[in-house]
Amino acid sequence: MNKIRTAIVGYGNIGRYALQALQAAPDMECAGIVRRNPSKEGCPELENYPVVSDIRELGKVDVAILATPSRKVEETAVKYLEMGINTVDSFDIHTGIWDLRCALDPVAKENGAACIISAGWDPGTDSIVRTLLEGMIPQGITYTNFGPGRSMGHSVAAASKPGVIKALSMTIPEGKGIHSRQVFVELEEGADFAAVEKAIKEDPYFVHDVTTVKQVPSVDEIDTHAHGVKLERFGTSGKTEGQKAEFNMSINNPALTSQILVMAARAVTKQKPGCYTMIEVPVIDYVAGEREALIRKLV
Repeated sequence: MNKIRTAIVGYGNIGRYALQALQAAPDMECAGIVRRNPSKEGCPELENYPVVSDIRELGKVDVAILATPSRKVEETAVKYLEMGINTVDSFDIHTGIWDLRCALDPVAKENGAACIISAGWDPGTDSIVRTLLEGMIPQGITYTNFGPGRSMGHSVAAASKPGVIKALSMTIPEGKGIHSRQVFVELEEGADFAAVEKAIKEDPYFVHDVTTVKQVPSVDEIDTHAHGVKLERFGTSGKTEGQKAEFNMSINNPALTSQILVMAARAVTKQKPGCYTMIEVPVIDYVAGEREALIRKLV
């Protein structure tokens, strides 16, 4: 079996867990890691993998997993798509997904590559569940309730503010799809907390939710990767009212996000050139194995 050669671009939490998911995948292999500083220092798990600053040093690469902040996804994806390398990412700004798809689709097609965007658990696999629920209960309403848990995108956004050393953003479910944010920040000496608080609350990641910001001596002492979601849909199937469906999970956030990125990396190699969201891809393409065996097992 020819394994899918996959490069990991970036090596933070997502990159580390993506390597573990690739190591466990029977049909995939890690071609190497791409980092701005191509060092293995402090990363003994990289001993057997090349670490480079330019993906072209890795030879043939089928897919690049973009383990980058959402706000860096577009420029990074364009760079690799222009090389003809398929990409997957976990872009998580819901309101920007369609615009990102429109921006990347012509680049991918022009260069004979494919990309799957927003391949996390929400947006991503939760989007697939929401799509199924809407088909099952066409008339109704769906509530997506996150947490309580650590939002990686929100934490990165908070940590990017001047004066912030580290940040932890916790998503607190208030019920019926309403959430609040609790942000804990560790600040540089002399940083103005009021200015940091204002910058975080005005960031698009936070502006639509009730957000509280608290300064702490050490974010590491309170940090967590735990998260979860509860999807609920209520409504009518045909002319029958009173239908209710639920989907629940409690997870390690970066571990599951990385596993889904590896799923998407497998699937993207099976798509025609272009840009896709997860709901546009046949679900069987995400799973390792022969089609007949998967149908016999899962249908």
